[in-house]
Order: sequence, then structure tokens, then C-alpha cells
Amino acid sequence: MADWKKLAKAALLADGRIDTKEVELIRASVFADGTIDKAEIDFLADLRNSATGSVKAFTDLFLEAVKSFMLADGSISDDEAKWLRKAIYADKTVDADEVKLLKELKAGAKHTGPEFDKLYAEAVPA
Repeated sequence: MADWKKLAKAALLADGRIDTKEVELIRASVFADGTIDKAEIDFLADLRNSATGSVKAFTDLFLEAVKSFMLADGSISDDEAKWLRKAIYADKTVDADEVKLLKELKAGAKHTGPEFDKLYAEAVPA
């Protein structure tokens, strides 16, 4: 059986970029069951890091998926925060969308662990 992630990644990134039509396909597939699981969020992060470019709609989809995944149980664990740190710093910078995401996660979480608190303090300007 083919590895669906490798196949999908190759198809989506055939030209190196993620365009609007591809975002629609990704959204329909990833959000089909109303939840985002670890495999899906890892897949989206891999796509984001591997693409040479993408439309704003993909960034929006990625951030929406991260927020949904992180806040699914109301708290952000240290393992989730470590994953988030890796995703945010994949390009060595924290952009305005990522700062907004961190603020929304902090506001939406009932509990955050020390790893998230440390990430937030480092990445969000005071």
C-alpha cells in the first residue's frame, strides 16, 4: 500500500507551490471529520515546510488546523508546545500570523504548560 502522505505531498507540491485549488482539496480532506489529529497536523506542517511558496489561504488553513489541534482538549501540553515551537521556528522567524496564533492559543486554552509559557514569552513581543 502506498504511503498516502508521500503520495499526497508529491501531488500537491508537483510545482513546488500550494495554490488556491490545492488549499480547497486539503481543507475538504483534513477537516472532513471535524477534527484534526496528529498525523494530519504533522502532514500540514511538512507541506508548509516543503513548499517553495503558498497562497495566504494555505497559511490560514494551517493556523486554523494548529489552533483546532492544540485546543481540542482545552489545554496545551509540553509535548504539544514543543511541536508548536518546531513548527513556528521552522523558518527561523516568528511572523505576525504566528504571533496572532500564539495569542489566540493563550486566550483559548484553559491550561498551558511551562513549555508553552516559555515559547509565548520568547515569541510574543511584550
